[in-house]
Amino acid sequence: MKNLSDYIKNLEQKKDLVKIKQEIDPKIEITVIGEHFTRNNKEAILFENIKGSKFPLAVNLFGSKERVSSAFGVGHIDEHAERIEGFIKPPKVSSIMDAVTMLPKFAEIRKFIPKTVKKAPCQEIVLKGESANLDILPIPTLWPKDAGPYICFGSTITNDPETGARNVGLYRLQKHDKKTLGMHWQLHKDGKRHEVKAKKKNEKIPVAIAIGGDPATMYSGSAPLPPGIDEFLLAGFLNKRPVEVVKCINSDIKVPAQAEFILEGWVDPNETKEEGPFGDHTGFYSHPGPYPVFHLELITHRKKAIFPHIIVGKPLQEDWFLGWATERIFLPLVKLFCPEIKDMHFPPEGVFHNMLLVSIKKNYPGQARKVIHAIWGIGLLSLTKFVVVVDDDVDVQNISETTFHALSNIDPKRDIVLDSGPVDVLDHASPVEGYGSKIGFDGTRKIKGESLIREWPEQVDIDQQKIDEILKKIKNN
Repeated sequence: MKNLSDYIKNLEQKKDLVKIKQEIDPKIEITVIGEHFTRNNKEAILFENIKGSKFPLAVNLFGSKERVSSAFGVGHIDEHAERIEGFIKPPKVSSIMDAVTMLPKFAEIRKFIPKTVKKAPCQEIVLKGESANLDILPIPTLWPKDAGPYICFGSTITNDPETGARNVGLYRLQKHDKKTLGMHWQLHKDGKRHEVKAKKKNEKIPVAIAIGGDPATMYSGSAPLPPGIDEFLLAGFLNKRPVEVVKCINSDIKVPAQAEFILEGWVDPNETKEEGPFGDHTGFYSHPGPYPVFHLELITHRKKAIFPHIIVGKPLQEDWFLGWATERIFLPLVKLFCPEIKDMHFPPEGVFHNMLLVSIKKNYPGQARKVIHAIWGIGLLSLTKFVVVVDDDVDVQNISETTFHALSNIDPKRDIVLDSGPVDVLDHASPVEGYGSKIGFDGTRKIKGESLIREWPEQVDIDQQKIDEILKKIKNN
């Protein structure tokens, strides 16, 4: 799917889209309706008549595993994980000819490098001066005590002030007034890193905010990529074609050509304003705090633009399904650091940073502890507060099964790891913002060398082949 309109048409053809023609107030009403649809596994929604705006608004575009997989062009998102594993798995090279046969595989990556174009749908309409006004957009207020309306699905694009490398981040954006937004790039985000560099140079930061585009490009800003790795390259990989980008009108930033809206402006790293509170995906209102201010210079958009929105709140919400896509897509990369890992899962109740379930192929004493500490050293996984490790025959996608095995195998004194370090800024339980304690649980079966005094019991079970044979006897009855 080339753009958001194509994706919405595809949903409509599948009868997976509901159009609401009645006038809907962007304050609270969108949240109530959208949350009802997401929690009940219902269709995506296109609100055609938003009070105070001429632009339609779409929600629940990614509100199921099936919808996310389809949006990324596959039957199941694991297909992309398998593609990534094929690229990063060390090849078996025993001769020069073996090495030569691998070259086309690595050259294929070049096909996904973003492609610059001169004309783009996102710049069909250009609004400057007083016409560039945030009031024209159908920006919703999600929850009763939110500090104001919030853009929740806008990709914030900045160039590194030192290297020029592009970063795309999915940060919440509070509408302060018709010309400014609160820029909520948190302590551990690359946008914050760019702010710190610009402050040292005493320079303003050109910023572009892209709203809409093809599904993979819209998602890419949320992907936990290492600094310097282009999010649009990931989107191209997922799409199997390069993302088309176009230069901004007022800066050198390049933005997705197929976006619905582009907001161009700047941030002064020496200027902050109170942002929040905001009803976040933790299920609680995050505290207000000083954050940079985005100053709007101009708006460009498609002639028939659609405003995509995502409802953020206590799980299960639409953002969890996008997080699930990240879990599956990035599993092969995590395995590079911990090859013993078989699978991992962020249960919805853990809202990503609170809990990670991991299954491993255990071969030696203390291996589960090694994995726990390794996870606390990998990128944003370092913010995980609870890590539970179980054996590889446990399905961590099944929370009930995982809980059973973890509770059965853990001796609290022997199998718990306590540590302190960076935690998610949204974690309100930590004593100070961004720093607190974390805990790991070794829920694996214990082996020789792990303070095992008694013989470990066998699990009560029946061989699956035997089960199939017995059930086959009554299949036709």
